[in-house]
Amino acid sequence: MVTTVWIRAVLDHPIFTASIVSIRRALAERAAAEAPLAERLQAMSPLQRDVLERCIHSSGDLTITADLVVAPAEDGATTAEACRQGLEALQAGAPILCDTAMAAAAVAPMARRTLGNPVHCLLDWAPLVASPGSTRSAAAIADAWVALAGVGPGAQGPGPIVLIGSAPTALERLLDLVAAGAPPPALVIGMPVGFIGVTESKRRLAASGLAQIRLDGSRGGAGLVGAACNALLRAAALERHAA
Repeated sequence: MVTTVWIRAVLDHPIFTASIVSIRRALAERAAAEAPLAERLQAMSPLQRDVLERCIHSSGDLTITADLVVAPAEDGATTAEACRQGLEALQAGAPILCDTAMAAAAVAPMARRTLGNPVHCLLDWAPLVASPGSTRSAAAIADAWVALAGVGPGAQGPGPIVLIGSAPTALERLLDLVAAGAPPPALVIGMPVGFIGVTESKRRLAASGLAQIRLDGSRGGAGLVGAACNALLRAAALERHAA
């Protein structure tokens, strides 16, 4: 108990703690007046609620509750709930692959304070100039996957946790690789933001069957994918120290 209290004090600034209390109160007030919201919140696991609350804290937007999707849902003994799958991968040392330096910067401090998972930016593998019709981040995925996903004979360990907050082309390319037989990620946090190719990439992610935390619609960004990942890192560290 002392260890758990101590780790919470290290991870949670008082302003963050107060903010979560306010978010929970606001969600409860809305749920009392909106039955669909109440049902949605009731169906969430505690870990999913952690992810939701941290995303709301990052965005200041309570309405993202309607668009946050965690899939696949728990299915008996065959499929781990996606947030739990991501948490266990982080505890097993999974690398975290971010599509932008901004997302990597949002996650790296929490990774250092918790489990020490390596945090990488996709652009570290990117060419200086993308080929016509592509983007630097999409061009980088294949090389990053060879480096991080345990490609090849004797590969061990969990696949990466992939954060896509700004690059739908990178998400599309990742889905292409997995469809062609590449090792799947342990979890995709798919929240690219914008209006070009964004909803299409999210629809394709939804149909992929990969473990995912997704924000449907045009909203997303580095802050939100970082918040979702940080919620999992925090929960993974608390769980480990409580064991």
